[in-house]
Amino acid sequence: MNLYALLRPLLFSLDPETAHDVTLKALKAGYASRLTPLLYPVTACEAVNIMGLSFKNPVGLAAGLDKNGDYIDALAALGFGFIEIGTVTPRPQPGNPKPRLFRLPEHEAIINRMGFNNLGIDHLLEQVKHCKYNSILGINIGKNADTPIENATDDYLIGLRKAYAAASYVTLNISSPNTKNLRQLQQGDEIKKLISALKEEQLKLQQEHGKYVPLVLKIAPDLNHAEINHIAELLVEFAIDGVIATNTTIARTAISTHPLANETGGLSGAPVKDQATFVVQELAKHLNGRIPIIAAGGILNAADAQEKLHAGASLVQVYSGLIYRGPQLINDIVNSL
Repeated sequence: MNLYALLRPLLFSLDPETAHDVTLKALKAGYASRLTPLLYPVTACEAVNIMGLSFKNPVGLAAGLDKNGDYIDALAALGFGFIEIGTVTPRPQPGNPKPRLFRLPEHEAIINRMGFNNLGIDHLLEQVKHCKYNSILGINIGKNADTPIENATDDYLIGLRKAYAAASYVTLNISSPNTKNLRQLQQGDEIKKLISALKEEQLKLQQEHGKYVPLVLKIAPDLNHAEINHIAELLVEFAIDGVIATNTTIARTAISTHPLANETGGLSGAPVKDQATFVVQELAKHLNGRIPIIAAGGILNAADAQEKLHAGASLVQVYSGLIYRGPQLINDIVNSL
């Protein structure tokens, strides 16, 4: 039995948000005392080269676990091939009222309505400046809750400008269900306007900084064939560098009988697995290798990761799987490859 399996009952006896903070602080302490490599040795793996970047293995940390970039080195020591921090907004904001995080152990699932709680992009960049990590770092950006949806592009432009120099790639989060009307940005003319403005800015920043930082779009699992097709066409039209499929779901079919089923927020973990894989498959069909796919959603073991890769993804990201399986999950997936 691994260490996390022993600790999990204790962590699950705590409020989920408290457990989240305790776990991250424990990881930081383990890293500082050099215990992490002993507890979680890293398996070497063939690098994956996409978006002009070399990922030392295909298993990444999804955004949301380390919103402020406070734990980059401690998380990297667990053996991730890449780390994505955020979602971060131009200005600090508290997020939604508590409670806003719920475990559903029977379903190996989590419901969250955190609402982009973060200390703002300036704090995050300060943390990046002082970390030792020198591998692939994604910075996930969003809009402030009090920014009107018609001005959302302004917030994403601020995020892109500020994150550009520090990031290996920048992710545009337009698919969280926990910021009012945010998913509207995935529809019709809204997405075209946003992507067009950000691609234009990316090219200006490339000249200014003398380096090209890829732009990645993170989309929801709650999309139909036509919507996925429309997004795929825009990704190609505007030469977006990558796509993350997917964020959390607002569907409750898989947990309809659970007492927490009516809690608002995004559902992650095992119940989102099949829908996330469907989105990966559909994107792969439409994109036909022109734009790489990073798969996230319901990856709780090596077989789940393999399924996403077979569906057409180049890389995978985990978050909820770590809550239920612990850091051993990373090495299990890498070993299976």
